Amino acid sequence: MDYFPRPRIVVSQCIGFDACRFDGDMIPDRFVDKLKSFTDVLPVCPEVTCGLGVPRDPIRIVIQSGKRILYQPATGQDVTSIMMNFITGYFQRLKDVDGFILKSRSPSCGLKDVKIYMNKEYGAQSTRGSGFFGQAVLDGFVNYPVEDESCLCNYTVREHFLTAIFTMARFRIMNKAPRMDALLDFHARHKYLFMAYNEKQYRILGKITANHEKKKRRAVFKEYQTHLCQVFEKPVQTGAMINAFMYGFGAISSRLSSEEKRYFLNTIEAYRDEQIPRSVLLHLLQSWSVRFQNHHLLNQMLFHPYPLELIKVTDSGKGKSMHN
Repeated sequence: MDYFPRPRIVVSQCIGFDACRFDGDMIPDRFVDKLKSFTDVLPVCPEVTCGLGVPRDPIRIVIQSGKRILYQPATGQDVTSIMMNFITGYFQRLKDVDGFILKSRSPSCGLKDVKIYMNKEYGAQSTRGSGFFGQAVLDGFVNYPVEDESCLCNYTVREHFLTAIFTMARFRIMNKAPRMDALLDFHARHKYLFMAYNEKQYRILGKITANHEKKKRRAVFKEYQTHLCQVFEKPVQTGAMINAFMYGFGAISSRLSSEEKRYFLNTIEAYRDEQIPRSVLLHLLQSWSVRFQNHHLLNQMLFHPYPLELIKVTDSGKGKSMHN
C-alpha cells in the first residue's frame, strides 16, 4: 500500500483557485498552494455554481419566521431555495472525500463564525453560526477533517488536519478492495498514532478488526470507518502522546543502556514541560529503531503520518505550540 496516497479534499474555490468572491477577489493561501502538489483538490463555490455570478451583490443569513434564509439585501431576493437545490445535488454526487477546507465567515461556506441577522432590517442584531454549505458538510461528514482557512493558520491545527486527511486517504484506498489482512496491517501500523489521539477508539477499532462476531467483511470495514473518524475528533493531547511514546519505548528499552533510558525519560519530562517539541522524541525513538532494526516501530505511522514537506521545522505559523 502507498502510505502517502493523495487525499481528496473539497476546498472553497476562492481560496487560491479562482477570483469568485462577491467582489471578484481571490484569497491567496500558502498552505493550500502547498497542498496542491500532494492532494486531489475539488474546488467549489456554492454561490457561483447556484447562479449568483461574479461580481454579485452580497448575501447574508437572516432569521425569518423562525427559520434561516439566505437573503440578498440589494435586490430583496430570497436565494435559499436555489442554494439548497445546489447543496442537495452536490452532496448526492460527491464521492470519496477525505476532508474539507472552507472559507471562514462566508454565508455559504463558513463553519462557525458566520453572522446570522435577527431580521432583514439594516443594523439588525446578529449572532454567529454556520453557513448553509458549511452546515451541510458538518451534518453529512461528522468527525471528518473539516477546517476553515483561518484556523489552519495555527500550526497545531494544520498538523492535526494533515494527519487526519492522510490517514483517511489510506483507509479509503484500502477500502476499494477490502481485505481483512490489509485491515489488520493498517491497524497495526497506526497503533501508536491512534493511541496518541484516542486510546478508547483505538481499543474499539482493535475489537472491530478482531471480528469475533464473524461479521461480513464489508460490515467490518464500514464499522471501522465510523470509529476511525472519531479517532481524530480532537487534536492530540500531551499526556496521551507521552503514553504512546512510552509504549514505543517499551518495545526497545531492554536493549538500551541505563544512561540511554535515563536520557529518554528526562527528555519526556522536558517535552511535558514544553521545553522541546515532540519531534525530538520521535527522532530519538526512530534512531533507536533503526539501530536495532525494530521494524514494528519503523513501520509505525506515528513517525510519518503525512509527507514531511508539508510542514517545515522553520514553520512559524500563528499559534505554534512547543508540543509540536
